[in-house]
Amino acid sequence: MPIPQPLTYHAFVELAAADPAVVGLVLKGSRAHDGMTTEHSDHDLYVVLADGARTDLTRFTGHRTPDLDLAVITLTEFRAAGMPGFERYALARAQIVLDRLDGGIARILAAKARLDAGEAFRSSGEWLDAYANSLYRSIKNDRDGHSRAARLDAADSVRFLLELLFALDRRPRPYNKYLEWELTRHPLPGWDTGTLLEVADRISATGDVPLQRSLFTRVEEAARRAGHGAVLDAWGRDLDLMRLR
Repeated sequence: MPIPQPLTYHAFVELAAADPAVVGLVLKGSRAHDGMTTEHSDHDLYVVLADGARTDLTRFTGHRTPDLDLAVITLTEFRAAGMPGFERYALARAQIVLDRLDGGIARILAAKARLDAGEAFRSSGEWLDAYANSLYRSIKNDRDGHSRAARLDAADSVRFLLELLFALDRRPRPYNKYLEWELTRHPLPGWDTGTLLEVADRISATGDVPLQRSLFTRVEEAARRAGHGAVLDAWGRDLDLMRLR
């Protein structure tokens, strides 16, 4: 089949679908998130090849244009992508364009979208400790008159908090671009999406200490219910600075 220049998304999909070495095509990014595409959105496509297969499509490895970015990888490599890594959320919400494995590609994506119990517990404990650390530093810096440092630490704490809340729900945290999209469609249990986003915005912008303490009260309750009391108790009397007075 002649290759059109420049290569378009639809032309490449047609080309790849005709190649028996291709076992899956997976679209990620804004094109996979309903309502998020703009005039600048390209097509980010994983081309999944059967292990050991030979194909001329490997010549497109690293192909990148304003319309089309291609990642040409083997099935084994695809299973490992984002496990762990920054690609995990992108693949968790990716769209399947082609699945020649009788649902095998779908099962791989589903596994990326759901942390197993052990991974979720370990990750949430680590993110809880990181959140407490930044929260503590923010409040201490505010107390000592270091307002800029207090705001920066507060902003850091929001990042760790979001990682924690998604880990508690056994989900990879979305990129900031897709945070509101994700929470609107898939809210975190026990959290009102609008309130959570508003509180995150305000804390990141102002470092509001009473608001940080109020939020920590809810987080502490949730963390203890999830079995992370030891992580919190390791902070000892420093918890008093973080809690509502």
